[in-house]
Amino acid sequence: MDESHPPSRQKILIIRFSSMGDIVLTSPVTRAIYQQCPNAEIHYLTRKGFENLLQYDEHISNIHVFNGDMCTLVDRLKLEKFDFAVDLQHNFRSWRLLSSLRVPYATFPKLNFRKWLRVCFKIDLLPRVHIVQRYFRAALPLGVHDDGKGLYLRVPDSETFNTKVCPASFEDGFVAVVLGATYFTKRIPPHKIIEIARLLHKPIFLLGGQDVTQQGEDIARELGSRAYNGCGKLNLYQSASVIQQANCVLAADTGLMHIAAALQKPVATLWGNTIPEFGMYPYMPEKTDLYRQFEVPHLKCRPCSKLGFRHCPCGHFNCMEQQVSMDIAQWINLF
Repeated sequence: MDESHPPSRQKILIIRFSSMGDIVLTSPVTRAIYQQCPNAEIHYLTRKGFENLLQYDEHISNIHVFNGDMCTLVDRLKLEKFDFAVDLQHNFRSWRLLSSLRVPYATFPKLNFRKWLRVCFKIDLLPRVHIVQRYFRAALPLGVHDDGKGLYLRVPDSETFNTKVCPASFEDGFVAVVLGATYFTKRIPPHKIIEIARLLHKPIFLLGGQDVTQQGEDIARELGSRAYNGCGKLNLYQSASVIQQANCVLAADTGLMHIAAALQKPVATLWGNTIPEFGMYPYMPEKTDLYRQFEVPHLKCRPCSKLGFRHCPCGHFNCMEQQVSMDIAQWINLF
């Protein structure tokens, strides 16, 4: 090869509009393209409000934000003259965008029909494949493969949360407990968190958004110095910093669960209306001993949705209420 004429840069567009956990789950693809395609210039398209998840990712050259105006977005992206697009959203909006851009692309199998069969008829045809491995199907034309290193998220020093604001009981370590989740049927009930916390050797740091601030206050009031309520007080990276400093993490099927996996922290995951077979469990292929999945077996109503509901459609919420607190606490106490 004539070294005086190095290969031209290949512009790659990665598309994932939302949400927090799903974007973190695309990080192995971004890293693999960056490392395995040395001439690639990686651009990432996401929905407004999620761009902060990508701002510290050194594998990405440029972040594009979709604010609802598809025509303006198309005009802006056409100027970039992309060579290839990796569609990790795979919906009508991404198809419409790519059709307008007229750029070669590949996507991944969403398995929506198989998930529907599992939810509605309890017919299990789901492959035992993590969604990250399915995402890599969209990168196959680039000759990219999974490096097996798991998820990626960099928490800059400037975003470090000082846990010295917590009670003195936190000095010997703590457990980060994720209280929030998009859907009620994914959330760990507050009384269940209190029950588990009383069996733990270490205090708990509660994480979540403004919508669970009051629940966090109620739990902290009940547990006294053995709990600190960070709900509604921390930004995304500060929450990630708390997870990074924790001995272990307790979470449901939420975005912060995936951030815990990205930071290679031990994580106990409680599964409510969703199931791990959907392929969204913690992705730590090199450290599978760092996560444990807790489910209530033999519930005929599970899964009741691939996403979730505002309330239990059966009225009993047994998928969370019947979780065995002692088993959960015993595993967390190992760390």
